[in-house]
Amino acid sequence: MADAGSIRGIISAAGYVPYRRLQRSDIAKTFGAGGGKGTRSVASYDEDTTTMGVAAGRAARRAVPDAEVGALFFSTTDPAYLDKTNATAIHAALRLDSDSPAFDFCGAARSGVGALRVALEGSGSSLVVSADLRTGLPTSPDEAAGGDGAAALLVGDDTDGPVIAEFLGAGAATGEFVDRWRKPGDSRSKVWEERFGETRYVPLAERAWNAALKATALAPESVDRLVVTGLHARAVRASIRRLGVDASRVVDDLGAVVGNTGTAQPGLLIASALEQANPGEVIALVVLADGVDVLIFRATDALTAYDHTSPVADQIAAAADLSYGKFLTWRQMVTVEPPRRPEPARVSSSAASRVEDWKFGFVGSRDERDAGLHLPPAPGETPVPMADAMGTIVAFTVDRLAYSQSPPVVFAVVDFDGGGRFPLELTDVDADDVHIGDRVEMTFRRLFTADGIHDYFWKARPRR
Repeated sequence: MADAGSIRGIISAAGYVPYRRLQRSDIAKTFGAGGGKGTRSVASYDEDTTTMGVAAGRAARRAVPDAEVGALFFSTTDPAYLDKTNATAIHAALRLDSDSPAFDFCGAARSGVGALRVALEGSGSSLVVSADLRTGLPTSPDEAAGGDGAAALLVGDDTDGPVIAEFLGAGAATGEFVDRWRKPGDSRSKVWEERFGETRYVPLAERAWNAALKATALAPESVDRLVVTGLHARAVRASIRRLGVDASRVVDDLGAVVGNTGTAQPGLLIASALEQANPGEVIALVVLADGVDVLIFRATDALTAYDHTSPVADQIAAAADLSYGKFLTWRQMVTVEPPRRPEPARVSSSAASRVEDWKFGFVGSRDERDAGLHLPPAPGETPVPMADAMGTIVAFTVDRLAYSQSPPVVFAVVDFDGGGRFPLELTDVDADDVHIGDRVEMTFRRLFTADGIHDYFWKARPRR
């Protein structure tokens, strides 16, 4: 626990929303059923929960670059690996110290808020990362209402860094009932009849809410921003009405533009709420998932000086539409003609481990004799982290024959600010929109998967 006289809570908060959006109306245009109004976020073909977790973690770290991370917790219902720890790839991409442990909290939607509570009630600093890919069968409610995204919250004491949201207390109520489930290996979730889930969740929400208010000596009227989320939308709406907080204080759940990002949703909504909050405001987070968890925070004066390096609102505004056909292809719901080229061979684990800083951290090197910057790094030279460097496209080509899960492939030669040139694949861009002179930034992505091994590396994306 925190030392006497210190406060504990959130030091940094960031969300990640993928660039692409699916218009829900396109679903009904194709099948004559399903869909709805608004849009949902869609992870690119080269993104998974690990890469999205890296994106959120980088944003949270950029806001407080000097803060140390004592541990990394990663939560998802859709891990890239089983048996192998997924958090270690995020750990490597963020270039955290090897003394900092990395652990997975995987399998259940409740794991996201669970990892956050463990960090808040523990000691030291912890980076709590959550990410999810949400989908369902074509025309299903889950397909339309789901969303892809990630969040990262750096938790610690004010000795670890300025706390922007003080943790005041928590409440919880757990129940065992089968409302939503998915067997290992299944690609979609199944759900029970809606009224049943509502009858179980609402009493649990009231119990957890009252416990949290008692623990913090607060009344419902003291809550300035109420965040309520869960995969059971009907139970969420019913619970909001029972908590005694004015409807005007309920935070937008981003369902109309992003969708429900599952495990990542609590962190994403907290990050979004903190972008709009004022010092002194009380923020309550209520999460419905196999029970109900309530966490209560108070925004501090440090929030005024906090730099939201990649605001959720800006990411939502910078989106681009994706066709429904492409969405189904990326989700492997539809199989299209593959490129007539050999599939890549699997990654060598031994070779990858020898160049971890380059492969996962995008670390180049500088020759101190002539100040030349080398990508990849040269042996014996001074390491230079390049993941946050900006660059400019000096040449590019569009390859319609190379193997890709989403052809065509756009390769570009990038000159980095401060030195260094390297050829990179571009992502989150349409081939017709690429021009020489475009500014780009680095993003951690999955190149391909072979023999069950994911080949992660860095690509460039337009700076928007």
